[in-house]
Parts: sequence; structure tokens; C-alpha cells
Amino acid sequence: MYAQSTPTMRLTGLARRLVEQGLMAEEQAAEALAKAGEKGRTFTSHLVRERAIDALGFAHVASEDFGLPLIDLGAVNLNHAPTDLVKEELLRKHLIVPLVKRGKRLFVATADPGNKAGLDEIAFSTGLSVEAVLTPFNAIEAGIDRALAGSTQAFDDLTEGEDDLENLSFDAGEKEEDKADASGADDAPVVRFVNKILIDAVRKDASDIHFEPYEDQYRVRFRIDGVLATQVRPPIRMAPRLAARLKVMASLDIAERRVPQDGRIKLNLAKGRAIDFRVSTCPTLFGEKIVLRILDSSGAYLGPEKLGFEPDQQQHYLEAISKPYGMVLVTGPTGSGKTVSLYTALGILNEEGRNISTVEDPVEIRMKGINQVQQNTKQGLTFAIALRAFLRQDPDVIMVGEIRDLETAEIAIKAAQTGHLVLSTLHTNDAPQSITRLANMGVPSYNIVSAVHLVLAQRLARTLHKCKKPEEHLPDEALLKLGYTEAEIEQGMKLYQAVGCDQCNEGYKGRTGIFQVMPISEEMEQIILTEASALELGRQAEREGINDLRRSALNKVKAGITSLTEINRVTKD
Repeated sequence: MYAQSTPTMRLTGLARRLVEQGLMAEEQAAEALAKAGEKGRTFTSHLVRERAIDALGFAHVASEDFGLPLIDLGAVNLNHAPTDLVKEELLRKHLIVPLVKRGKRLFVATADPGNKAGLDEIAFSTGLSVEAVLTPFNAIEAGIDRALAGSTQAFDDLTEGEDDLENLSFDAGEKEEDKADASGADDAPVVRFVNKILIDAVRKDASDIHFEPYEDQYRVRFRIDGVLATQVRPPIRMAPRLAARLKVMASLDIAERRVPQDGRIKLNLAKGRAIDFRVSTCPTLFGEKIVLRILDSSGAYLGPEKLGFEPDQQQHYLEAISKPYGMVLVTGPTGSGKTVSLYTALGILNEEGRNISTVEDPVEIRMKGINQVQQNTKQGLTFAIALRAFLRQDPDVIMVGEIRDLETAEIAIKAAQTGHLVLSTLHTNDAPQSITRLANMGVPSYNIVSAVHLVLAQRLARTLHKCKKPEEHLPDEALLKLGYTEAEIEQGMKLYQAVGCDQCNEGYKGRTGIFQVMPISEEMEQIILTEASALELGRQAEREGINDLRRSALNKVKAGITSLTEINRVTKD
């Protein structure tokens, strides 16, 4: 401590306060100000970087001066700090420790309250609103080290307790032969860790699990409600053992690390419930990345009322699948819920009096009463060959996992024209483009018109949790630009935004479908026969009152189901 002195008028702000509190001499404060200017630093940054003042005293004065809460970083558990959000170089450059993420806010501890540029850089790199708390600078570097190393402790925590994890029942893929040299796959901590990860993913309703090795770190991420989030960071040394364990569970060749492999794991839970995991390995620069797709058949058939259809869309959907023949196409990107929409239709149609057969790559959902075929290109079992076989087996309903080529398209359309209901998928951006996609494959327009009855395009959007709050101060011009009409704005709309709490994921919980359901009308058939563009077909759909994906998404926001931010993520403006 320095003896208090009467500071001259040239010292202002924090420098003046520090002198008044006896933490610095007047001359020392003036010198620090000058050196900070020479080095292009702020006054606070200079004091923190040069350790030119008592750390705790400076933190107390700076806390009052900047209005920031002061915390003891040593008392904070940093095992689960969200270090995956910010690069280590940024944390060390700006002396910042990420503490916790709540919704769209990231709380961080900083030793330098005047480092606004650093906080802004963190906010820019994460896309989150950054809120800072203050901690003494003599604890910050140790805090960064603890946060970055916290995944090791998190790994230990996950492998302790819950003795029943080791006794879970697993069925591997098709092959059951013994594997030589498990390379640590039977290591008890690894077994417990992997079992724990699988159970956690099921409990959190994740759709995918990513095991990812990098040069100096390893992370496990879950895709929850369509968004990936890091769950834990095991030590990088565990990468080969984790890969070996997963490959043994899926009956893959653990000695083969140079080419991708595919397998399957079946997790038998209590009360007769079983969860399937589709396993895919891929060699990367730093080891094998392994992705598990969770295939829970219990959630496959939701019922049409739970998919997210608007009333008129549901009516068109039910009318199309109730016809005895014709084709219904579902389109959208990977992960947009096409399989669930198709299996919901199969669930409705699955009656004793119908013969239903499907060919898929892979079969993701298993349903009793349906003849399901797994495509196996290596063995010569393609979509086209399976379709030909179906047509010789007295089918009523056929589902083709995806129309990828002209041969499959021609056989599927022939089936639709000869008294069979055919369900299938395409990968296009919207419903009108599906028609032009078939034409580009080489399917004649007259065959498209005679076969296709309905095209359904879809996306999945996260639904707002009950912690949502109303959007405020949205100008009419912004709402018009987003796609709302003047009439809607004049009537008044209550839109909501995500907040985030301990019971949701960034303000969202669950997902709902956004659909463009386009029945092929006589007017559309005339347009298709002229080989017009998808744009012209889309204009006709609009004239017939068919909402495109964007309009359907805006209706979901207006109903308070999701947010503007979310629909901008999943649909184009």
C-alpha cells in the first residue's frame, strides 16, 4: 500500500481512485498512464499485464468503478466451462475465462475491466452477448488453465458411480465374430464412459452423437433439436481407446483405420425398450471421427396432428396418402424430418389388408407389419432391383428411401401408374423444384403428371420453451421486409424470442415441422406439360393459396411456436 496523497487534477477516473485508495502513488499512476499510452494499451490493461498493482485491491476498486460484480475464481467449478466456444489463443490474449452459457448470453470472468475490444472480439467469434464479471488478475491465468483442463475431470466424473452402466445390454451389428486385440476397448473406464454418453444422449433426446479427435483435444458433441453442442472433452490420449470401444460394440474391424466403416449398435433398455444406433466411422488427420445416429422407433410415428401441419396442409396430406395409387414425394435437406413424415404415413396405412414394402439406405426405423429391405449396393441390391422385386410380390404401398437416378424414378412412376401408392423422397429446396428435378433426371413430363399427386417440402424448426418473452420494438418496416403483410401488422401480432433457462436448450425445447404441401392441380399439370420452370410452378402454387416454406414459417412465429431468429436459420428470407 502506498500512503495517501492529494492527487493533482491531471489524474482522473480510475487512476485518481487508485491513488485516493492508497493503492498507487501519484507519480506511479502518472507513469503508468504514460507507458500505457506509449504501448497502445488502456490504463487497466497496462496495470494487469505489468502486474503493477496489488491484484485484490485493484479488483475491488475497478469493480466499483466499472460496476462489475467481483468473484473469487478459485471457488468456481470450471470443469464444465464452455471453452469450446472460444479459441484458447483468444482466452489467453485477453485474459478471459468463459464461465457459463445461458441462452444467447455468455458469462465470462475478466481481470481487465477496460478491455472492451477483447470482450467485443469474444462476442463476435461466438455470436453471443458477452457479460463480464471481474476477478483479480493473479487468478486469471490459473483459471484459464483449469477451464481448459476441466474436461479431464469431467471425464473422471462420468466414469464414476452408476454401477449399472457396466451391465447395460448391447447387441452389435450383423457380425458377431471375435475381434483380436481390442486395443483397450475392454478398459473399464472407457466402457463406463461410452455407456454413460449413450444413455445421456437418449435422455436428452439427441439425434446424433459426434466423437471427434483433433490435434490437441477431443470432444463429444450431441445434436439436440438440430443444433450441435459440446457435452464433454475427454483427454486426447483416450481417442484410440474410445474409437476401439465403439467399433467393437458395432462389430467393426478395429484394426482398419484407413477407410470408413458402417455398423449398428442396439442398446437394450429397461421395460422392453430398445434404441438402435447407426455407427459411421471416418478417418481424419488426427484419428477416426465416429458419428452415431440415434434411431428410436418409439418416436417414429407421431401422428399427423403432431408433425406441425396447418389444417389445410394436413387435409391435403391425408387425402394424398388415402388414394389407392399415385406418388407422394417428400423433399428437403438431410435431417429435415422426411423419414418421420413418411413413416407417419406408413403408420396410418399399416393395416392387415395392405401389403407394404420399403427399400431404404439405411433402414432407420423398424415397424412391425411392414416388409423392410436394406439397400446393399456391394451385394447388388439397389433401389431399382428391390423395386422390381416388390412389383412381383403383390404390393399395395411401396416406399423408396430416395429417388436418386432415372432407373429408380422410372420404376417408381410405373408402379404409381399401375395401381400402387408410392412414397419417396428427393433432395430439393422446395416442392416446385422436385418436379423439375424429376424432369432433369429424364422423366417425361406426361409421366410426372400421371403419377405425382402431392409434393411435400419440409424443414424442422426449434420450438420456443415456456421461458420465451415477447419481441419488443420491431418496426413495421422490418416486419414487412421479413414477409408479413400490412394487414397482419395492422391487426397486431405478438411475436416471441428465445430467452433460455435450466430446462431448455438456448430457449428452445423440441422441434416442429415447417411445410409446403403442394397438391398437383389441373392447372399445375398444364404447366408441367409445357416443361415450365420451377419458378412458374411456384407462382401457380401461390395463386392457389399454397404457402411456401417461408410463409409457413412466418405463421409459426405469429402463433408463438418459434422465433424470427429460428426461421431465418432454417428458411431463406
